[in-house]
Order: sequence, then structure tokens, then C-alpha cells
Amino acid sequence: MLYHAYEMQRSWLNSASALASIGAEMLSNPVHPMNFAGAMDYMGLGPMASSALEVFAHAAAPRGKPAWGLEAIEVDGAMDAVVEATVVNRPFGDLKRFHRENLPADAPSLLVVAPMSGHYATLLRGTVERMLERYTVYVTDWADAKTVPLHEGTFDLDDYIDYVIEFLERIGEGAHVMAVCQPSVPVFAATALMNADRHPCAPVTLTMMGGPIDTRCSPTTVNDLAMERPIEWFRHNVIATVPMQYRGSGRRVYPGFMQLAGFMTMNLGNHMMSHYEMYKHLTVGDEASAQATKDFYDEYRSVCDMTAEFYLQTVEEVFQTHAIPNGTFMHRGKLVDLKQITATALLAIEGERDDISGLGQTKAALELTPNLPGSKKRYYMAEGAGHYGIFNGSRWREKIAPVVEEFIAAHA
Repeated sequence: MLYHAYEMQRSWLNSASALASIGAEMLSNPVHPMNFAGAMDYMGLGPMASSALEVFAHAAAPRGKPAWGLEAIEVDGAMDAVVEATVVNRPFGDLKRFHRENLPADAPSLLVVAPMSGHYATLLRGTVERMLERYTVYVTDWADAKTVPLHEGTFDLDDYIDYVIEFLERIGEGAHVMAVCQPSVPVFAATALMNADRHPCAPVTLTMMGGPIDTRCSPTTVNDLAMERPIEWFRHNVIATVPMQYRGSGRRVYPGFMQLAGFMTMNLGNHMMSHYEMYKHLTVGDEASAQATKDFYDEYRSVCDMTAEFYLQTVEEVFQTHAIPNGTFMHRGKLVDLKQITATALLAIEGERDDISGLGQTKAALELTPNLPGSKKRYYMAEGAGHYGIFNGSRWREKIAPVVEEFIAAHA
């Protein structure tokens, strides 16, 4: 019933958004009578009403999977075309490759592992764009679970790890890996398994950014919510069945709209102020500032579903039993031994103001690998950065990305 209720609400909001958009266009027309108050005085009622309707129309508009849109990037003052390709196609996620013209033939390969946390991989567009300057960039483009037919089977943490290993095998030897947020845990595990097997395609370096390796360190609101209730509560209250209009009809999922609602509620005041600022920008004709806010929320509000088994296993093993730091994490019946990491260099990056993964949660990975030489470990705390800021925005481009590049170069 939960998913059906959401679909009914979404249908209503789609219609309301369309009507509001039409109203905004009418009221912003310079010849509309509401834009004038006599021949002497301009009251501005039209722009105010038009701006309010435009903000509502944008907030209520339907959103699908965003396009990557990386057609060209500027490097050393020149524009280089970017080629996008899908090199591996799997039911629950593809491996994308981005390559720019004029990139040196011996440029390293970098696999960016995107989070499967309700948002599409395109949330990392800024991350990929920046790293394209020096690397051939591969990205895990996870599928929306509601679009995957039931006959394709299930997808859990074990499958996630298998996908990462398969993608690294496809890229070949000498690759570097960057795990952003949630995938730090399964990628950390995959790295341990590949090091234990002396796999030739084990990553040369692994950069973990804002990852919940040990959520007992500086617990955040997200961590507290996961600990407040038993796993059965999550199973019975946040898991829904995909309705019939989708290809994944009948699949049990954690809906993306619930994940988005949780994130929006955590910082509701900030989101309301952002939309109020957008309204003010529109009212005074500052289209550029308003568009920047729109672009952010177009990406942020584009959400997808996760399989129930993946979500529940993540909640239980990462946030409740702390399987990774406790040394009890299993992959297909085999214990994941972090002490086996002896070759892959590790970089842990955290944001000073991260309200999703608190300080120390990612750094814990360096303490859980006692057999890795200290020369192969590095920690970086980005001052003033929140969770989103460690992989997107000016601080990422100018402060954090150079640290990653320096670390990769030192161990390549």
C-alpha cells in the first residue's frame, strides 16, 4: 500500500506542477495586467506570484534518471571532447567508461564506485568531471531496482562485492579505485579478498571518502536511527513491493522516495531556506543563482530504489553489528580478513562537517589493516567540508582532488 499511495500522490503532484508551470509563464508575461498597477507605479505582484508558482512547479516536477551530460571538459585552457561508453552491462548495474581526447596513452585507470543509496551515480558528475583531467574514469552505474525484472534474481552485499571484482577484472591490472560514501564498506571488503588471493587486478590504491567503515566513531543521526530499532522493524516498515506499472513488479525494495524523505527531513530548515532563496532570486530576476539551486535539486531529488536484501543487510552489518570493525564480515561464507591487505595503498578522506559519516568512521580503515605498511596509508580531513562537499563543488576540485591525485601518483 505504501508504494501505491506514493504513486497516487506523485500523479497528483505531476498535474499540479504542470498547472503551476503554466501559471508562472502567464504571470511572467510582461503584457499581463497583473504586472502593472496603473501608469505611475509598478507593484511587482506578477513577478512575486510567478516566482512562487515556479518554485512549487520545480519542487513537484517528476524526475527520472539524469543524463551524465559530460560532452567536453576544459584542460589547460583547451576544450577536450569526452567519450562515454558502457563496457559491461549487468542487470543491477553497468560499468561506464569516460575518456577525454588528448589524454596521454599511459594515463592510469580510475574506477569510481558510486553509492547505492537512493541516488543515481550521476550525483558524482562533478567527481568524474574533475578526475577526467588525468585519468580514464570508469563508474559503477547502478540500476534502479524497480526496473529490474524478478527473473534477474536478487542483489545483496555479496553481489555488490562480486560486481566490483568483476569490473576491476574488466578494467585490468594497475587500476585505482575511489569509493564514495556507502560503497567504502563493500569495496574495502573486495580489496581484502583480492589481496588475500593475490589477484593481479587488485587495486593499486583505494581512496575511501566519507565511508561508514566504523559507525561507532562520532555517530551521526543516520547511525542513531539505524541503531534505535531492530532489523525486523525495518523489514516491516520501510520495505515495499514494486507496483505493476514497472518492469520490476513484485520485487521487494527500499523505495528511493523514502530515502529522500529521510535526508530532506534531517536538514528540513536548510532545504526550506534554499527554496526561499531561489524564490527571492527569481523575484529580482537573478536567473543564474536560481538555476544553480534548480540544478542541485534536479540531481538531489532524482532517486531510485534499492533491493530489500541489499538495504537490510547493509543496515544490519554496517550500522548494527559493525561487522567490518569487529572482524565478522562474511562474503559468501568466507570471512573477510582485513589483515590480508598488504599491497593496496589506502587513502581515507573525511569532511570536517560531515553529518552522514562522522569523523573517524572512514579513518578507522587505516587502523584495521595492521599488515599494510604505514607508507601506504594516508588520512586527509577536509576543513569545512560537509558530506556532499568532499566529492563535489569548489572545495573538492581545488583542495581534495589534488590530494587524491598526489596519492595515486605516489603509489602508481
